[in-house]
Amino acid sequence: MMLCHNIDNLNDLIVRLDCFGNGYIYRGQADSEWKLQSALERAISLSWSHENVKKFEDFSLNQFKSKFSIYDRENTRPASKLSWLSAMQHYGIPTRLLDFTASPYVALYFALENYNPYLKKDISVFAINYDQFRQKSFEYIKKNNNDFNFSIDNLLENQDQIFDKFVDLRSHNIVWITEPEILNVRLDRQAGSFLMSGNRDLRIEDALNLELYKNCSFEKLIISHSLYREIFALLRKMNLNSKSLYGDLDGLARSIRMEMQVYAYSSSIKE
Repeated sequence: MMLCHNIDNLNDLIVRLDCFGNGYIYRGQADSEWKLQSALERAISLSWSHENVKKFEDFSLNQFKSKFSIYDRENTRPASKLSWLSAMQHYGIPTRLLDFTASPYVALYFALENYNPYLKKDISVFAINYDQFRQKSFEYIKKNNNDFNFSIDNLLENQDQIFDKFVDLRSHNIVWITEPEILNVRLDRQAGSFLMSGNRDLRIEDALNLELYKNCSFEKLIISHSLYREIFALLRKMNLNSKSLYGDLDGLARSIRMEMQVYAYSSSIKE
């Protein structure tokens, strides 16, 4: 069950973020009222079902695969379904994957990146104990698949194979946290990983709240909108910006746009 914490002081925020130990992953969102939803969940919305998810995902995947070689400039054709979905996520195609990061401060930055300070919405950072969820999911798959011959120690180097054969095909009622064996540069810069529901019938939040994970740490920080400028200043001192997290012209443009927004907002308050 998710625990919520309200934060209205920068020092309290830093202490809370630093209290999370190793083995956590994080996601920041620009509105604390938003649920944890994949882009595919938002796209399908009320039409969500196992059949519709498969239909829309297969259509997008086949379209992307068929035209990939025409537009690819990196000559790195994905070799597994997880890698294909990761590439689609990278280019903005709605998938079942939800982006997380191993850094709470990177998550905090992403909460600000698309934030509109004039709306005065509180932001949020979700923290999930990756080690606990992974262990429970691994044990569930092992218990329910006689042909599952992997150990928790060799999970990392076999993520693509496990996803393709056991998670994607067999629709288990689990949360699956993973990243493809071959990362793109942006995912690596952001210390990124993906979270998804193992069963297409279950939305991500429903999967996170399964009885299987009742003793796993799952927390949400609701951070006051009044800390907007202080958080931006903190992250700037840490050199956390779109330039460092994207490493391309898109990142430079995002960084400039965000700085302009902060300064414009600060000026409007002074007036």
